[in-house]
Parts: sequence; C-alpha cells; structure tokens
Amino acid sequence: MWSFKYMTTSGGSNEPGTTALESALSWTDQLWNKVADADMWFNILFSSLRILLIFIATRIVIKIVSRIIDRSMKQKQEGRLRVNPRRFVTVGELLKNATSITCNFIMVLLVLSEINVKVGPLLASAGVLGLAIGFGAQGLVKDVITGFFIILEDQFAVGDVIQTGTYKGTVEVIGLRTTKLVSWQGEVHIIPNGTIASVTNFSMSNSLAVVDIPMKADLSLDESVHLVKRALVGIETRDLNIVKVPDVLGIQSMSTSEYVVRIVAECMPNSRSSVERQIQSDVKKSLEYQEMSKQAALEQAAGKEQDEGDGTGGA
Repeated sequence: MWSFKYMTTSGGSNEPGTTALESALSWTDQLWNKVADADMWFNILFSSLRILLIFIATRIVIKIVSRIIDRSMKQKQEGRLRVNPRRFVTVGELLKNATSITCNFIMVLLVLSEINVKVGPLLASAGVLGLAIGFGAQGLVKDVITGFFIILEDQFAVGDVIQTGTYKGTVEVIGLRTTKLVSWQGEVHIIPNGTIASVTNFSMSNSLAVVDIPMKADLSLDESVHLVKRALVGIETRDLNIVKVPDVLGIQSMSTSEYVVRIVAECMPNSRSSVERQIQSDVKKSLEYQEMSKQAALEQAAGKEQDEGDGTGGA
C-alpha cells in the first residue's frame, strides 16, 4: 500500500506520496476514459467488420477466378484432338496460384491500411527486393515465362517431333523451366525454355512423302508409269499411315541413260520416312518381278528356238 503523509500547514507542499497518488489516479482515469470511449469502440468495430469483409471478398474473388480458369482449361482441352491433360492442369494451377498470391497481397495491404500502418514504405521495400531478385535470377525468370507461354499457346505437346536450333527429337517432358527431347538415336536433350527461339513441329499436320524412282532410258514412260502404279495398288492397306493413294507425277529429271519418276503421297504426321521406305520397297519388288518376268520370257524364247532348231536338224 501507498504510505501517505499529509501536511498540516496552510501553505501545502508536494510530498512524494501525494505526487505518486495523483499520477496513479491520473493514469487510471486516462485508462478508464479510453476504455469507456464509445467512439473508439465503434471505430474498432467498423474496422473489424471492414477487415472481415475484405477477407471474405478476397476468398470470393479467388473462388470465382479459379472456376473461370477451370472452365477455360476444360473447354480448351475438349477442343483438342491430340491433348496431354497434364499441360492444361499445369497452366490452370499456375494461373490459380498467381491469382491467389495477387489477391492475398492486395488483402494484406488493405488490412494494414485499416490498422493505420503506412504501406508506402512497404511497397517501396518490396519493389527494391523484387528488382534485386529479378536481376539475380533473370535467366530463371526468362525460362519460366517462356515455358508458361509454350504451354499456354500449345506450341508443341508431349509426343510431338520438333526441331529447335540443332536439336531434333520427340518431346518427352514439357516443364516450366526446361523441355526434354529424345532423338531417334536415343540421345536425351534437356533444353532451357529461355533458349527456345523458334520451333519446327513435325506433328501438327499431315506430311508429304516424296519418292524419286530412277528408270532406265530403254523403258518407255507409259510402261514405267504403269509399272509404278501397279506396284502401288493397295499400299494404303499395307501401310495405315498413308492417307491417300500415292500420285505418280511423271518425269522429275532425265539424262541420256535414265530418267526419274516422282511419286508423292500424303501421310500421317511424322510418318514420312516410313511411307517413303514402303513406296520404295513396293516399287523395287515390282521392278524385280518385271525383270524376272522378262528374263524368264527370254529364256523361254531361247529354249523354244533351240528346241525348234534341234527338231529341224533331226528331220
């Protein structure tokens, strides 16, 4: 308990006990005045309600934007014949995460403003920090941004055969930072997305197989064309990659000893090499059969002449 000493003199005096009591009573009065201040409690109540509304509005915005993103990705996925669902999942999740981070950042700034915190210095500090991170990891940022647009714009898909720069192969993995290609020889190329400046996709449309067949000059053009067409009869059933029956265009080039007949065939994407090999194989078999038939006919004619000569001599 406080010890009090009262002065009996008429002039009065500021004793230490009296000063402490007055200070305590003054502090208690100030505290009570603050606690009993209705305006303060109304401000706290309204600020709390505004903070709650900001939080609820942020959650609602995130939910709405997420549903819009899901619907957009679903429509884009249904509109593709050849599709890898993981690509659209990756894009959707990335967009939803970016939306969530942005909305939550704005919510934090609004809440800080409600509790009378100056957000200007915070924004300046965040800007400086972001600039420092951007300068330090600009290669990584470039890879991620390029990978995002590769996936979003559907430039190529897993399983496509592409060529970028000097690298050509089948796409095995598409990531936000790197793309993995496997060449036909089994070599695995891991390419940072930021270095992909141009891409040639061999799997987005039908290919055109072009085969040049050299023919001997002693064969007539009609005979050569008939021979080639006969060799290609039913080739679309032997090789399902062929979309249309091959077309024999005619002479492509010629010399004194031979001429070249060109054949073209529309085929499925990335099947040009196999179709060309099938056409060459069928035409080669037809030429061999034609040569064997001619040789057999010559041998038969020679044998017949020999038999006739023997019979005449014996008579």
